[in-house]
Amino acid sequence: MSDARYPIGKFEFHNPPSPEERAILINHIAETPAKLRSAIQGLTSQQMETPYREGGWTVRQVAHHVPESHMNAYIRFKLALTEDEPTIKPYMEDRWAKLDDVQVTPVEISLSLLDSLHERWVRLLRVMKDQEWKRAFRHPELGVVPLDKSLALYSWHGRHHVAHVTELRKRMNW
Repeated sequence: MSDARYPIGKFEFHNPPSPEERAILINHIAETPAKLRSAIQGLTSQQMETPYREGGWTVRQVAHHVPESHMNAYIRFKLALTEDEPTIKPYMEDRWAKLDDVQVTPVEISLSLLDSLHERWVRLLRVMKDQEWKRAFRHPELGVVPLDKSLALYSWHGRHHVAHVTELRKRMNW
């Protein structure tokens, strides 16, 4: 791994996925809670405060970030499915990661939130019809984002952050 920022590579999206590819992406999202839980299992308090790279977030911040980000994604899906190309509100994830609640909230609370959130989100994803995947939301900085692209992004996003922790564990021999 040459770039600790992108342990599985940068996100790429070229074409809408086929139904079979879409099922794989949905499975990645379904697996994220268990994989994140497994990645941080057994870490000490000191290890949880270790940045995954120089200048990066701590394991604790990553563990709280994933459900926060995925909550936003879930809501964006619901908005796009019920409104015509709604404009979503971006959020400053770097600032969220520095809020005091990140330090005082047990990581288990965010892991439980991720479990429940993904249970709902995956149920939604698995019943979406082909034409619904073409629906989109408008991001003020990124423009129109089709749900197929958002699905691929969040499939990558969960694996990306799990790899931040697993690669740190390898480097530190934890």
